[in-house]
Order: sequence, then C-alpha cells, then structure tokens
Amino acid sequence: MMKKLLLALCLAIPNLASCQTETKMDENAKKPAAMPEVPEGHEVVTLGAGCFWCAEAAYDQIEGVHAAVSGYMGGETKDPTYEDITTGTTGHAEVVRVVFDPKKIPLERVLAWFWDLHDPTQLNRQGNDIGTQYRSAIFYENDEQKKVAEASKKAAQENFDNPIVTEITKAPVFYPAENYHQGYYFANKSKNGYCKYVVEPKLKKLKLDH
Repeated sequence: MMKKLLLALCLAIPNLASCQTETKMDENAKKPAAMPEVPEGHEVVTLGAGCFWCAEAAYDQIEGVHAAVSGYMGGETKDPTYEDITTGTTGHAEVVRVVFDPKKIPLERVLAWFWDLHDPTQLNRQGNDIGTQYRSAIFYENDEQKKVAEASKKAAQENFDNPIVTEITKAPVFYPAENYHQGYYFANKSKNGYCKYVVEPKLKKLKLDH
C-alpha cells in the first residue's frame, strides 16, 4: 500500500525528484526481464518477503548468490504486470527468484537471511505494504527443499513471539517482473522515498547497504 501510494504520487507530480524512474520509462523498461540463468551445480528457490525491491537488493549482495530476480508467483493470472499485481486480485506474491551455489551458501543459509529480512509473522503485509501480494512465502523446487524449508521455519519460530505465517508451497510458474524493477534499489536509492525510508533501513540492519 505504501509503495503503491508513492508511485501514484510520482505520476501526479511528474517533476518530483524521487519519481524520475517512474515517469521517464522507455518501452524496454516496461518489458518483463529475462529468466535468470541457472549455471550447472546451482539451485533455485523463490522467496516472498514483502516488497521485492528489498529482498532483491539484499540477496544481490550475498556471497554465493549468482542471481536475484524480482518477479511474481503463486497466482492465477497468466503473464501478470505490475499494475495487475498492485490490485491484489491476481493471487500472485511479489517474489525474488534466488539462484545460488549450494557449495558456497547452502539453502539453510539462504533461508536464514530470509527470516532476518522481513517479519514472517505479519499476514499478507509488511509494515504499511498491505495485501496478499506482500505475503511471506517460500516456493520450493523439490522435496528436499521442502524439508529444509519446513525445518528452517520451525527453527526460526524460536526468534519470534507471534506465530510465523509463511506459506511453504511447491513452486508454480515464475513470471519475471518488468525490467525497471530489476536492481531498483541501487538505481533509485538517492531519488526514491520508498528506497530511502523502507529499503535502506532493512539493508543497514543486515549490514548490506553498499
């Protein structure tokens, strides 16, 4: 909700400094990004931790992560756009598809970052971002990942007073988000209010604000 309101403000005030990315997009920026490459020996897990700008910015900086691509997963609409997602009616979550080298960072560690990155006890929201598109979710690729995810969730519960509501689901189709969402934080952190007041504090907490 907060992110949606900020983007709406950008459109209403075209010369607002924090909105230049939104108001000056070329057609390529609006196209879906390419599917992430998965090198031999690497694994994939897809994570919903609220706004994908936050999660992508974090995982992009973690050693052992080959790629982190923002996108949509878990809904019914085929080829959804960001505008579709923001309505909260498609069933999709904002997610980050994480391609990682398990020899450098095992799935257990990938998920440890996930629990630190957001509040998994908030149902269908993260802070002022409200809606099913911001739900906490782990989309696994196989039975082994499912076992690891369930064990990780159980262990993480010890760090939270309220019940964790993160869904653990077999990964359906992943739709890459538009190009302008990829690397959004680093391209806009000095211009966009959401990046400054929402994303940046999370990265500083994780000591990943570079």
